[in-house]
This record gives sequence, structure tokens and C-alpha cells, in this order.
Amino acid sequence: MGRILQEYVAMKTDAVVASLIDSDIQELKVAAKKLLHDATMLGGKGFGTSFFKWIASFAAIYLLILDSTNWRTNMLTALLVPYIFFSFPESLFHFLRGEVGKWIAFIAVVLRLFFPRHFPDWLEIPGSMILILTVAPDIFAHRLRNNWIGLAIDLFIGSYLLQQHIRATGGFKNSFTQKHGISNTLGILFLIVYPICAFIIH
Repeated sequence: MGRILQEYVAMKTDAVVASLIDSDIQELKVAAKKLLHDATMLGGKGFGTSFFKWIASFAAIYLLILDSTNWRTNMLTALLVPYIFFSFPESLFHFLRGEVGKWIAFIAVVLRLFFPRHFPDWLEIPGSMILILTVAPDIFAHRLRNNWIGLAIDLFIGSYLLQQHIRATGGFKNSFTQKHGISNTLGILFLIVYPICAFIIH
């Protein structure tokens, strides 16, 4: 009788210990999931947004350069200037908004005013971009840039340029098959990917 009671108590103790271990493992799983979720929110998604912001900014600069050199279109590529303003990475934005940008803007204005014949046409839009970066009021430079309004403006500009590009090339399929088609279309698609990604994350 004593032996049966001893085995019963041992079985009950093993069951209690196993259930305690199972509950501890479940709590560890929940804690690991929370840690992974928070780390993804702080690091991974922030890194993804920052990465797409860099790609979108350089895609917009690439499209500006391409338009001023050999890809002449009827699209309103001047819209890339406000796009770059609202999507420019923070480090470069503050660098160009400081003394360096002021000197570049000053030189551009002096050249345009006093030496208009020596000021090339292809410098008009980059000069405008530097001027906007340096002289924009703080409400645009700090509040709207890091806000959903700036993202909405970027999304609108990217969508407008994409539909203009598709219409100019004769369809979405043709936009990939023409000369420089893949690079141009991918560049414009990157303009849309960044604000969509930022909207989803925020």
C-alpha cells in the first residue's frame, strides 16, 4: 500500500514539474516573440524604410540626370525636385541644408544672374533643388518632411510620373521593352515603393 502511494505521489510530482516546465517554456516563447517583434519594429522596419528612402532618393536623382542628358520626355520631371526634398535621407538633407548647401546655392545664383550665357540648361533643376533645400522654411524642412503629408506628396508624385511614363511608352509592357525602359520604369517604381513602405510601417 505504501509503495503504491509512493508511486502515485511521484507520478503527481512529475506531472506538476512537467506542467511547470511547459508553462515556463510557453512564457519564454511569448517573451521571445515580443522581443523579436519589438526589435523588428525598432531596427528591421526602420532599416527597411531608411533603405528604401535612400534608393528612392537616388532613383529620383538618376531620373533627373537621365532626363537632362539623353532621356527627353514630355513628363513633368520637375516634380522630382519636391520628391527629393521630401524623401532625401536625413544626413544628406542636413548636410546640404547647412553651410555647404548655402555656398552651392550662392554660386548657382551668382552664375545664373551674372553669367546667364555660361549657365547650362541642365543645371536649372539641380540648382532649383539646392535652393529649395537651403531656403525652405522649417515647417516644410522639419515637420512636413517627417510626416504623413510628405509621404502622401511623394506617393502622389511617384504615381503621377508612373502613369505618365506608361502612357508615353504605350503601355506597362512596352515600358520595359523600350530603350532604357527597364531602368527608367524601375526608377519610377522605386519612387512609389518608398512611400508605400513607409505608410505600411507607420
